[in-house]
Amino acid sequence: MTIDPAVPGDSPFRTERSTRDEAPQFVLPLVVRIERAAPPARTDALETAARAVLTLLADERALGEGEWAAAVRDWQDARIRKVVRRARGAEWRRAEALPGITVTGKAAEVRVFPPVPLDGWPKELAKLQVSGTDLDDPEPPVDFDPTAPVIWQNPEVGMSAGKAMAQAGHGAQLAWWELSDEERTAWREAGFPLAVRTAEPRRWRELTESGLPLVRDAGFTEIAPGSCTVVADHPALRAR
Repeated sequence: MTIDPAVPGDSPFRTERSTRDEAPQFVLPLVVRIERAAPPARTDALETAARAVLTLLADERALGEGEWAAAVRDWQDARIRKVVRRARGAEWRRAEALPGITVTGKAAEVRVFPPVPLDGWPKELAKLQVSGTDLDDPEPPVDFDPTAPVIWQNPEVGMSAGKAMAQAGHGAQLAWWELSDEERTAWREAGFPLAVRTAEPRRWRELTESGLPLVRDAGFTEIAPGSCTVVADHPALRAR
């Protein structure tokens, strides 16, 4: 495949085999609450998932000698995998009882958990379904602040809501890695504002050539390996 300069050689999102594949593999579990009577809007769920990933990365328990820090380091040293499952009712209450962080959007609720071994999911989460996360936007997403970070989606790649939530999380994480400590602090203190939107085709081509963080999916589920899925457009990165 063509090597994209926006995807560094040691990126966990490259499709070529690398030393990251030799490390123990971990996954970041996310659970979205989808009640039958009141499912969240798709864009709300995507934005909430991205903020959930950032919230965990910035949490004291994930840093330094924190209780989640070793698992987060092991996860980031390997392929960056995120899996979104759905829960409702008692399933959601059992998920909330496990160590993690619940992040809320306009109506969406997403709980993120510290990374676990690929084959070592807690039984309460392993029972949850990956399928069934197909969500819609009842109305077109409202306009967003053009000065805020935007996770742009590829208009030509169709994904389930669960897959798109994971990709939005990947994009947010790449932006986080690129920021300085000062820029991270400012974003965190502002509450991690961001928008997730689908780019127009012409705009998408410009974004993929802009040098902004770009996610190429490893192809574990749904889409072909190497597919460009999202671009992370953070204001602090636009002028670099």
